[in-house]
Amino acid sequence: MRLSVLRNAWQRSTTSSSIRGSSLWRTGIATLAAATLLIAGGSASSAADAYVEPTTGRANFSPSFQHGMVPVDGGQLHYVKGGSGPALVLLHGWPQTWWAWHEVMPGLARNHTVIAFDLPGLGDSSAFADGYDKVTTAKRIRQAVRTLGYQQISILAHDVGVLVAYPYARDFPGEVNRLIVLDSTLSGFGLEDAYTLSFHFLFNAAPAPIPERILDNEDVPMYLGMIFDFSVNSAAIDREVYYRFYRDPADRTAGYNYYRAYAGDAENNRANASKRLPMPVVAMGSAATFGPGVAASFRQLADDVREVVAPNSGHFIPEENPQFLISCVNLFTGVTATPPSPDLANCAA
Repeated sequence: MRLSVLRNAWQRSTTSSSIRGSSLWRTGIATLAAATLLIAGGSASSAADAYVEPTTGRANFSPSFQHGMVPVDGGQLHYVKGGSGPALVLLHGWPQTWWAWHEVMPGLARNHTVIAFDLPGLGDSSAFADGYDKVTTAKRIRQAVRTLGYQQISILAHDVGVLVAYPYARDFPGEVNRLIVLDSTLSGFGLEDAYTLSFHFLFNAAPAPIPERILDNEDVPMYLGMIFDFSVNSAAIDREVYYRFYRDPADRTAGYNYYRAYAGDAENNRANASKRLPMPVVAMGSAATFGPGVAASFRQLADDVREVVAPNSGHFIPEENPQFLISCVNLFTGVTATPPSPDLANCAA
């Protein structure tokens, strides 16, 4: 597994290499000390926030898409939908929103009905009082999908979205045709190996209200900027859009709650490991971060796993190399038959 971008960004955020190996750090207590780096300074991206999207109605980034809200237990989920053909549900990661997919959505919508959700508690979706474990989150996404009228879907997921997509596919295998997972291993099956590479895993998982008290609105660009440095094509990421949403304390708490649920997610995943995924899975890691590790994680839980490594990309594949992702999805779903390059060969249906 190649995690050089994660490692290098982590090293830039610390002042002593000795911290990384300390047991205090690994227990999470030292996340408080590390987080003081956020208060010490740092500059936000100079780019303007170009996000001019509504909550409902016609999308501005592409007029063929529509924004909407759909009720689920405990609140509402925001979604953006467009295109025609088989349904393809898009689940973003932290610290992002549905906007993470906006570069790939028009290309995918030529042959799919694309439905990109804001995860519960994030973006324009409601803040939920509880239920940030990935089984409950998957059930909320499924409820929204079915309310919108779709019984059969494929799922394209990134980062935390991968952790939600897995129990959706595991617990409702007859409803998920294909699964594409991007640059995350699974809780209980490899994700814990990444915890020592960036303090954000344990900082986000710290009990409330520790991170809430440490991180203020003005610190968001510093903190999330470190996360977005887990990239190769940094300029491709619309940082200001995400800074805008995560300046909302409710979004930050929801994000922390996803991480606080990781230990329980791992326990649930291990307890249900015998329910192997029957559908084909493309497991894509970026060349600079998780690489083949995504496939190694999913092979423990699925029977048909196709290992793909995205070139010229760090962690944020949908923005850093959108054309590669579009090509892979179209191959995997049978839209195109011949891989245009060898690194896409395992995407072929």
